[in-house]
Amino acid sequence: MRYLTSDSTDIRYNLALETYLMEHADLSEPILYFYINSPCIILGRYQNAYEEINQQYVSDHNIIITRRTSGGGAVFDDLGNVSFSFITKDDGDAVGNFARFTEPVLEALHQLGAVNAQLSGRNDLQIDGKKFSGNAMHAQNGRLFAHGTLMYDVDLTQIEHALNVPKDKIASKGIKSVHSRVTNLKPYFDPEFQQLTIEEFRDKLALQILGLTDLSDADRYFINTETKQGVQNLLDQYYQNWDWIYGKSPAFSLQHRKHFTAGTVDYRLNVEAGHIKQIKIYGDFFGQGVIQDVEQKLIGVQFEKQAVRAVFATLDIPFYFGNILSESLVDLLVNQQTGLKN
Repeated sequence: MRYLTSDSTDIRYNLALETYLMEHADLSEPILYFYINSPCIILGRYQNAYEEINQQYVSDHNIIITRRTSGGGAVFDDLGNVSFSFITKDDGDAVGNFARFTEPVLEALHQLGAVNAQLSGRNDLQIDGKKFSGNAMHAQNGRLFAHGTLMYDVDLTQIEHALNVPKDKIASKGIKSVHSRVTNLKPYFDPEFQQLTIEEFRDKLALQILGLTDLSDADRYFINTETKQGVQNLLDQYYQNWDWIYGKSPAFSLQHRKHFTAGTVDYRLNVEAGHIKQIKIYGDFFGQGVIQDVEQKLIGVQFEKQAVRAVFATLDIPFYFGNILSESLVDLLVNQQTGLKN
């Protein structure tokens, strides 16, 4: 088995590299691939980005959002997490066989002291009833990767806020995440392994999985110029592409309503492929203009703050909405998630 660690902490690059290797690398031997990410949320392929993410929080905290090609639920990563991936051929007993790929990882964790760590259900790893790893798989043309997260020392408060979906859910058909109780592995390790850096934790895992005592003996996989260009192409097409991240969200309907001092504004809209398809604006604000003019300008616009703000910047806000600030109207439209409905 060959061994590769990413020198990037950008989830978009790391997923693009994984995808490129799965599609193009020589897989006469499997590749064990590790990567560590700065704060980010990775959506499952079939999820609704707007439903899973606290948009305002992730924007305020510079949390990267992307979407992977495998299914499953949304995952939060930060520099306290190690992600692993087995990139290999499909030999007929690989697709859907999460036990096959998580067993060597669990054996490594047991060696570090987390002896109760186990596969739970189809694709989660748990300890004492708490989840510390989500796993997913993507297969194509007889090749696949099986990847998962390992929460070693993740900031759990970030998970709570970044994936804090409001009680009023968006009415959509996207695959929803099940936010189980989660935990870090660090407290379960033997004392001698509780002060590891995240890189040291990664290296301990690699030694155990590869059956080595020194990583200098590992059969390293090296990235060439062709691979770098292929990764950049995937970044442009998918992982950094707004249409892939948000435009792939299932269609949904919602209502955003708020009472301002100068009156109530009530937006009701349908969003498809990440763009506003239909919108009606109601309220008791003191505007003089025909509000349908505003509605028409918003149809077809990306459902994200910068695009919506650009539209409102072209409007005579007092003429249409009275004494309500433009930025307040933008924030209400794209951020507040209340009264969501079919």
